Amino acid sequence: MFFSKIKENLKKTKENLDIKISNVFANNKDIDKVIDELEETLILSDVGINTSVKICDNLRQELKKQVDKSESAIKELLKKEMEKILLSSSEDSNSYSSDEKQVILIVGVNGVGKTTSIGKIANLYKKQGKKVLLAAADTFRAGAVEQLEIWAKRTNCDICSGKEGQDPASVVFDAATKFKNEDYDILICDTAGRLHNKTNLMNELEKINRIIDKNLEGIKKEVLIVLDSTTGQNGAIQVKSFYEKTSLNGIILTKLDSTAKGGVVFSIVSELNLPIKYIGVGEQIDDIEIFNPKEFVEAII
Repeated sequence: MFFSKIKENLKKTKENLDIKISNVFANNKDIDKVIDELEETLILSDVGINTSVKICDNLRQELKKQVDKSESAIKELLKKEMEKILLSSSEDSNSYSSDEKQVILIVGVNGVGKTTSIGKIANLYKKQGKKVLLAAADTFRAGAVEQLEIWAKRTNCDICSGKEGQDPASVVFDAATKFKNEDYDILICDTAGRLHNKTNLMNELEKINRIIDKNLEGIKKEVLIVLDSTTGQNGAIQVKSFYEKTSLNGIILTKLDSTAKGGVVFSIVSELNLPIKYIGVGEQIDDIEIFNPKEFVEAII
């Protein structure tokens, strides 16, 4: 439904990966050599060493079971193995279509597209007829509150805003109170991407989590991290090192339209065991897609 633009916006990744794969088949006839070079191609396309080896080891095993070892047959098996990687972290990776009330806590370092992603996701829910409340709890970055207020106007959502330098947890507390009292369906909270040090940021996020759990007990909560796909493998490192103490439910991957490094999706899902929930594919309000593993693979190979 929401993947209408995906092929066009993943064109750079497709050009990077699909052409390289075609060259492997054009230059080799020996099956073992084909698989070895496919593995190398995946690694060079930001799929990651461990994930590429896993995909190609499974590919070798599956090829032993079938007679057809043509280029088209191997490509289809490769697609299936890549889909398995993306499906492995969660069978039910997106609660977007749920009728439950829910809180979505958005985390991520500065510059990855947190505020823009919040606006786009809010717009998706508004188009579903949901009553959406935003919480501008990134009170430490100059202009962050104002940016989210602009998105609230664009999407016709209500917003709880804090003043610059205000305790973020107090903003979330006010938002939680408003959420309960005025019967909202969705609460989306922005958070700081950088404070004075990592410990300080972790403590702030943990405090916000406690406020939500205490004041919205029984309401479904998701913590989603926003990653900039143009950073390639650094994205996976970022999640591991920067948010190792934060309970994460999934990933919003941004800027896929401006990179050839879309292969990083596979290593992120495989190595972190976190599902991709949404992908950002442009600057416009509708340029966000609910992640679909099968259609993603079809768009890049």
